[in-house]
Amino acid sequence: MANTSKPVFAPVILAGGSGTRFWPRSRRARAKQVLALEGTRTMIQDTLDRLRLVAEPSATWVITNGWLREVIVEQLPEVTGEHVVSEPCARNTAPACALAAFLLERTAPETVLGVFPSDHVVANPKRFAEVLAKGIEIAAAGENIVVLGVPPTRPETGYGYIEQGALYERVEQTKGFAPISVHRVRRFREKPDLTTAERFLAAGNFVWNGGIFLWSAKTLCAAIREYTPEMAEPLEKIAAAYGTPEFEKIFAAEYPKCENISVDYAVLERRSARGEQKANIFCLPADFGWNDLGSWASLYEHRAEREGDNVIDGGTTGVFAIQATGNYVYAPGKTVALLGVDDLVVVETDDALLITTLGRSQDVSKLVRAIHEGGREDLI
Repeated sequence: MANTSKPVFAPVILAGGSGTRFWPRSRRARAKQVLALEGTRTMIQDTLDRLRLVAEPSATWVITNGWLREVIVEQLPEVTGEHVVSEPCARNTAPACALAAFLLERTAPETVLGVFPSDHVVANPKRFAEVLAKGIEIAAAGENIVVLGVPPTRPETGYGYIEQGALYERVEQTKGFAPISVHRVRRFREKPDLTTAERFLAAGNFVWNGGIFLWSAKTLCAAIREYTPEMAEPLEKIAAAYGTPEFEKIFAAEYPKCENISVDYAVLERRSARGEQKANIFCLPADFGWNDLGSWASLYEHRAEREGDNVIDGGTTGVFAIQATGNYVYAPGKTVALLGVDDLVVVETDDALLITTLGRSQDVSKLVRAIHEGGREDLI
């Protein structure tokens, strides 16, 4: 008799980044994911809220760092405290994803893990849940890997791309949503130059890699053992120590031995080299109003109702604008006057003031690096 039981699903929220492109609001101890950049809920709270549609908060894991663990535990009281794991050092997404898989493999290897960045925006949570439910089903049906691809709207050079291959399945929906088209993945592409991005857009079968992945714990563990065996050994030791008095000591000693590498490079690209039919990597459409809010410019674009609007944020008490368009301003408690300026980013906090342009907002992280090199750790 076929097994028709519902797959066990455990979301894994990656929340270890420092959000340097949102400086000066984002700092080590209050990074982007724990800020309310849209509405009153923080970004990580919004992430958990939409995941409630497919999983209980108590089943959720959060991989973060020592700077943020306390505030995340406060903001997500429904997540089991033992499931909020602080990395002793930053090691990119492959060790973070694999850590959760190795922890769960010992007791529940069939569990489907969903990897979700903590700082994305989703406009249509119900569609998100519909797509995710189908992805969980596919991930549970063997050694399959599922990725969510964002339909591109422009020739973007800041994202990696997924090249879709043959149509695997087309799922009709009954709740008013569009069908879900499941494609095999042909290969993954790195961030392209503009000419290549334009070619991808014109081809029609390329989508943005939004960093959302689904796989069973045993599937990811097997892939780590196959492709990065040197990472598997310390993770095995960490998982064996979980729940014991020695865990923190072993975690601190073994985790730094993991390679600093993204899961895209460590697993996905290497698995895709098997070929479209043998890799068993499937792409589902992330057609639910996705935005990664990666910079002040992307926040401006998300918030502006019309091109050229000035976006005034964060309790700024008033604004006077003359011949000024396309500016983003965050200055709580202040009246701001804009005269003859366009496309600026102005962000004020108690101890810092950022003035840049929308076009250079991706480079704010370079500014943070310079502040660090200048010895001003109090500003980081």
